[in-house]
Amino acid sequence: MALMVRTLMMSVALISMVVGSAMAANHTVGGPNGGWDTSTNLQSWASSETFMVGDNLIFTYSPMHDVNEVSKADYDSCTSANPLSTNSGGNSVVPLTAAGKRYFICGTMGHCSMGMKLQVNVLAAAAPPPAAVSTTPSSPAPSPSTPSATAPVAAPVNSPALEIAPALPAAAPSKATAESPAAASPPALDFPGTISPAPAGGDRESQLPPPLPSSANKVNVVAAAFAFIFFMLAPILRL
Repeated sequence: MALMVRTLMMSVALISMVVGSAMAANHTVGGPNGGWDTSTNLQSWASSETFMVGDNLIFTYSPMHDVNEVSKADYDSCTSANPLSTNSGGNSVVPLTAAGKRYFICGTMGHCSMGMKLQVNVLAAAAPPPAAVSTTPSSPAPSPSTPSATAPVAAPVNSPALEIAPALPAAAPSKATAESPAAASPPALDFPGTISPAPAGGDRESQLPPPLPSSANKVNVVAAAFAFIFFMLAPILRL
């Protein structure tokens, strides 16, 4: 995998160099209607051109001229005593290898002051796009909403509303209450009927409560109670 990535990056770099060389422009100074001479408006020509790193300046001139690259101070003062480079021969090619401003003058006496000077602004070339490296996608992380297979399952909790408490038997009246003649309140109601209050001046036997209901009546009361409870809990059980 590392070898493939390295080979891909070297291929991209080589292609970038070839494309950059193919896209390099050659700028003929003063062209197409002029040249490196005193009659051409060289500054007007330079302002109409775009110079990029990798381009070339082509100077075409007569034997009475030359091409001197100088500093900004020597360019302003038209001094060719300390040139950075000197070219002669009538046909010179100057590669633009770095971004920034470059300054050129003719070293012949008086030609620079007559307008034979050139300033170019070289722009940096656009960087090539980075190589796309394909990587194996990693497995997606499990979603937090997905329950784990090993997560413990909570035990169901019985709702208190579904529990039915056993019916408690009715408490028999106490002996003290049955024997007390001063009990003014009527006795509690009991299924299946009610008990009328005993007269205040009656005998002791007439004031005793009636006997408890029979076994058949108790079964009917319990069945009715369970039917009522089931009727009340039916909507909850459907949920």
